Amino acid sequence: MKSIILASTSEYRQALLKKLGLPFLAAAPNIDESPILNESAQALVTRLSQGKANALALQYPQHLIIGSDQVCVINEKIVGKPHSFDNAFKQLKAASGNKVTFYTGLCLLDTETGQFNVQCELFDVYFRQLSDVEITHYLHKEEPYQCAGSFKSEGLGIALFERLDGRDPNTLIGLPIILLLNMLRQHGVNPLVD
Repeated sequence: MKSIILASTSEYRQALLKKLGLPFLAAAPNIDESPILNESAQALVTRLSQGKANALALQYPQHLIIGSDQVCVINEKIVGKPHSFDNAFKQLKAASGNKVTFYTGLCLLDTETGQFNVQCELFDVYFRQLSDVEITHYLHKEEPYQCAGSFKSEGLGIALFERLDGRDPNTLIGLPIILLLNMLRQHGVNPLVD
């Protein structure tokens, strides 16, 4: 079995991948994550996912490299990580009472053959009407400033929602595991057998 590299230093993505029981290394890809003018959310996350995997290809020439990237779309506007309380407050205020769509790009690159598979997984989150007090308390409790959409669905963020609609709840945390397992099986990696 080829060694697996996760092209991410995200503690959330690493925790998800660890659940599979497969050995892997995590490495930071050094790429420019700026969007291109008029780039769609789907095009952005698939481009960045592939770019992250490619950024580590020379360093890991006989490996399977996983690249992933995520943005959310609120009111037809692409939103990334807030990085601050003020930005997070604005994001959650805009999400209040609305449907927010998460676009998570996933790339699996086999650096030995150059073969890659890149796809985008969508997940819809329907937010309750949130008061300013609820938003403020939530942000102070979880500080989700490094999370696209300004919440952690695996934590107290679940209290912000009316309902969730998607194939794989892991997608919201940043790594679509069901899709990843399909890709890995195509490369002979199956945690139920290996």
